[in-house]
This record gives sequence, structure tokens and C-alpha cells, in this order.
Amino acid sequence: MKDDMKGINETVRTKRSIPDTPPSPVSLSSWSAIFVKAKQASQFSGEKDRDEHWQALEVAHRIVFGYGHLTWEWRKGIRSYFHPLVFAVLYKVLALFGLDTPWFMAHSPRLLQALFSAVGDLYFYKLSNAIFGNSVAKWALFSQLANWFMFFCFNRTLSNSLETVLTLVGLYYWPCMRASPSKAPLVLRKWGLAIAALACAIRPTSAVTWVYIGLLELAVTRDRLKFLVLEVVPIGALVLGLSCLLDRLMYGSWVIVPLNFLKFNFLSSGGDYYGTHKWHWYFSQGFTVMLFTFLPFSIAGSIKSKCWKLSGLIAWVLIVYSVQGHKEFRFVLPMLPIALMFSGYSLSVMAKADSDSRRKGSSDSHMKRPSKVGFAIFFLLATNIPMALYMSLVHQVCEIPPQLYQIHS
Repeated sequence: MKDDMKGINETVRTKRSIPDTPPSPVSLSSWSAIFVKAKQASQFSGEKDRDEHWQALEVAHRIVFGYGHLTWEWRKGIRSYFHPLVFAVLYKVLALFGLDTPWFMAHSPRLLQALFSAVGDLYFYKLSNAIFGNSVAKWALFSQLANWFMFFCFNRTLSNSLETVLTLVGLYYWPCMRASPSKAPLVLRKWGLAIAALACAIRPTSAVTWVYIGLLELAVTRDRLKFLVLEVVPIGALVLGLSCLLDRLMYGSWVIVPLNFLKFNFLSSGGDYYGTHKWHWYFSQGFTVMLFTFLPFSIAGSIKSKCWKLSGLIAWVLIVYSVQGHKEFRFVLPMLPIALMFSGYSLSVMAKADSDSRRKGSSDSHMKRPSKVGFAIFFLLATNIPMALYMSLVHQVCEIPPQLYQIHS
């Protein structure tokens, strides 16, 4: 086993020294992800969370067509128009081309989110490849596509879903996430900062993730003053300014959404009105249920890979979110792909061990023995596929609001 671990670690170290050029399987992986996401979006179109409609699509409809109901969050100014604007652009394009029919109005937002999710899958593969190598990246992508909660939630028109996409894209561009941060071009960091700022504009709580990444970058970079003064401040101010201008235009008055969001959710615990959980809920129930049968593989991969900065990111986010009384599964969705990346590492180790055993073995009885990774794949698929189908098609599923079908009838 020590020889196997030595081999996989040597492979990872060798791969980390390779420049950040996309591997040849990226195009295949991206097209496969797009197909899977589009198929899923077209087949499983029921709503699970009312926020899919009332915090995104209904607001987008009001922007484009001039009518639609706004919930109390919009009257209190604790929501930014950044996220609904994405779907408002889609609705406007449909209207310009005469495609604003009930079917397109109801289903096109989910298809658009499926495209965003496929981009997230692609960058998840690229991030895994940049950190651990191509072998781990392929198994990580398998874990991402096979996990029941990613299947269940990633394609939904929730702001958490788009936040997860931006988190995966942003992490790929931060030098501190690479094995050799000093070798990464500094221009990548500016892209990472811009994407992080956009994620915070859409979901202010995303700042929990990016504070950790920013401090990690501050610890490894040589030009700390330049990083803070010439990158963090201007890029952050630019995105915040654009967000405030957009909200000024839509609300009709100056509204600082992140400040209102902070006061409502953290200073006054307004979210507790919707229910509370024990402080340990994310560790004992929430995040463990999201991982489901991938949990032991993720724990093993975290230990074997010794990539403590990623493990620390997951722990940091879960701890900070545990302070709040009101907790939901989707709040920690951006951390699920990171945990599944460790599952990919664990499966890659198992696959390499099986490959080495086949090369060394010569007896027929040894060759007929089922591989460990094959058993693991069967176990993961046999447990996650039924769970994904049940949760997507049966459990507490509500239909798409009928007003979407009646809008232009």
C-alpha cells in the first residue's frame, strides 16, 4: 500500500509542475457535461424550493414585462438584482425573437442554468487537474456527476447554484490554489478577484469563502501591498459600485444590499424565523447527507492527498455557517464539489492500485477477482442514482407555478 501511495504522490507532484494548459479530455468532458445537464434540465423541471421562482424568475419577469409579484425581501432591499438580471436578459431575448411562449418562459431558465452548471463542471475538472493531475480530475468529475445532491440542486435557478459555478471558476484562477503559486501568472489573480467579487454581489455570504482564499493568497504572495492596494481595492470597489448602481436603478433609491443583508441575517437573526438547527447540524446531518455514500471516499481522499488548504476551506465555511441558527443544505452547496474532489482522489488511488495488481498478477484466479474501484463505482451509482431520481421526481416536488404558463396565453 505504501508503494501505491508513493506512486500516486509522485504522479501528483509531476503533474503539478506542468504548465496550466488544458488536457486533451477537457473538450470531451465539457460536451459530455453540457449534454447531461441539458438532458437533466429538460426531464426534471419541477420546483423544489420556491426561491427558484420568487427570488429569480418572477423578478426577472417583472423587469422585462412590467408586472410580477415581489416578495418582502425585495421591499426590504436585502436582495440584489444581479441574479434576476441574468434571467431578465434571457426573457428579453425570447421576447425579441417572438419566443416568449409559455413553454419557453417556463423551461428556458432551467436550460440556461444547465449551461452555467456545465461550465462549472468544466472548471471543476480543470481545477482538479491543476491541483492533482488528470487521473484524479477524471474521477473527481465522475464523483461530481454521480453525486445525488449535485444532480438534484445544481441545475436549479437558485442563486446558490450560480454562486457554486462562480466559486469553481474563481478558485481555478487563484494562484494560492496551485501547487506553485509563484509560477502562476498574476493576471489570473485579477480574474479570480473579479469573479469572487461578482459571487459576493450575487450572494453576500459568499464572502465567507473568499475571505479564506484572500488570506491564503496574502500569506503566499510576495507583493502583498500591490495585491491589496492595486487589485483587491479597485476590483472590489468597481464590482460593488456597479452592483449599487444596478440596485439604485431597480429599487429607485440608493440601497446597499450587502449591508442590509448583513443586518437582517447576522445582526438581527431574521433568518431564524424560517427555522433553526443545532450548531453541529452541517457536520452531523446537512453536509454529510449531501455527500451521502461519497462521504468515506471524501474523508479518505482528504487524508491521503494532504491538501490541507482545501480541507481547511471546507472546515472554515462549515464552521462559520454553523454560527447562524437558520441552516439549509443549499447554503453550503459551493463546498460540495471541493469535497467530491477528494472523493476523486480516493478513487484514483484505488484505480491505480487495481492497475498495478493486474500488471503484477499472473494467475487466472487473481485476474478474475473483481477490482476495488469497480465495486466502488457500482456501490456509488447504486446508492446515488435512486436517491437522485426519488428526490427529483417524488419527494416534496411542486409543479412549476401555473402563472408561468398563463403569462402569454
